[in-house]
Amino acid sequence: MKNFFIVIVVIIISVGGLFAQPKPYVILISFDGFRWDYVDRGITPNFDFIKENGVSAKSLRPCFPSKTFPNHISIITGMYPEHHGIISNSFWNSFTGTHYSLSDTISTRDAEWYKGETFWETVERQGIKTASYFWPGSELTLSYRRPTHYHKYEHKRPCRERVDGVINWLKLPYDQRPYFITSYFDATDTYGHEYGTDSPKTNFAIAQLDSILGYYFEKLKEINLFDSTNIIVVSDHGMTEVSIDKIINIENILNGYMYKQNDNGPFMMIEPETGQLDNIYNKLKENENHYKVYKRENVPAYFHFSDNPLISKIVIIAENGWSLETNKSFESMKKWNTKGNHGYDNYSMDMNGIFYAVGPLFRKNYQVGTVNNIDIYQLLCKIFNVFPNQLIDGKLERIEYILK
Repeated sequence: MKNFFIVIVVIIISVGGLFAQPKPYVILISFDGFRWDYVDRGITPNFDFIKENGVSAKSLRPCFPSKTFPNHISIITGMYPEHHGIISNSFWNSFTGTHYSLSDTISTRDAEWYKGETFWETVERQGIKTASYFWPGSELTLSYRRPTHYHKYEHKRPCRERVDGVINWLKLPYDQRPYFITSYFDATDTYGHEYGTDSPKTNFAIAQLDSILGYYFEKLKEINLFDSTNIIVVSDHGMTEVSIDKIINIENILNGYMYKQNDNGPFMMIEPETGQLDNIYNKLKENENHYKVYKRENVPAYFHFSDNPLISKIVIIAENGWSLETNKSFESMKKWNTKGNHGYDNYSMDMNGIFYAVGPLFRKNYQVGTVNNIDIYQLLCKIFNVFPNQLIDGKLERIEYILK
């Protein structure tokens, strides 16, 4: 009996010690549209520092479609877009007639669209405060689905001001400060769309974002948290060159047919009127050149883009660099002279982004192959020693080896 009580006491002490461990600090930084090979241009010394002192992946594979909102939500939920519900940057709910668009703050803040549990929801429920200095899904009108601290997105807010805001959160008293923080910057996406992937302006954006990493390092050192903070740098997708000479006008092909169209460019969804499905599908199949057309249930399994009723009955995916357009969207493309785009096959290397990590919990000078972005949620749960949502698609065994 005496030994029994000794065992119980040891267990209690061990468990108490476990929960008494200091919480880690993690800053998850997203550089929108930062392609996997942008770090090879000789203009990113701070990425080089992370490579030497932390973990670097060859690339980060996005989910399909390789667009901004679907992939930021996949990173933070560990779920494919077909499961978390944000299936594109812009799409219709054909059952309710409502529309989701990244440019419409009413829809992007409406929790009804978001079916996945974000990491900040998971960890806040388990007693850890979080913050977001911009991230899709962080501004929902339901307070219990938001981080403790957050800012509403402001596209033109200066980059250094964003970093300073994160640092101010980390200077809060221990019982108020966040331990997990997201941080977002758009420059490489903005310049990649406007000027293309190989332009001097895009190189400027690459160097600018690298300097933001250096600024993060500098400010964390000023508050004596650099050595105890884990920094994970990702991008939601890559970028490829596009041209008005590589246009497929779907409206012309389907002239006379009755349907609704979702999205344009790298991929398009077609919702036929009743009785039109086979006719429209067959017409698109007859003209299949520089694109692939599928009925929703036949979209190749590796895309994980069938299991959601909001995905239209027909899905068209363009060949890299080609654009699926209507008359109106083609005119817009010419007006804005778009040079780069994304949203294509997520297994295309041009669509792949970056994954870099440095800090006390990560291996040092450790290079790995391609990482899947849906596994990052599981990695975060491992770092914070919290129970993950059981509905996720990510797998811990594919990523946990990068930790010490």
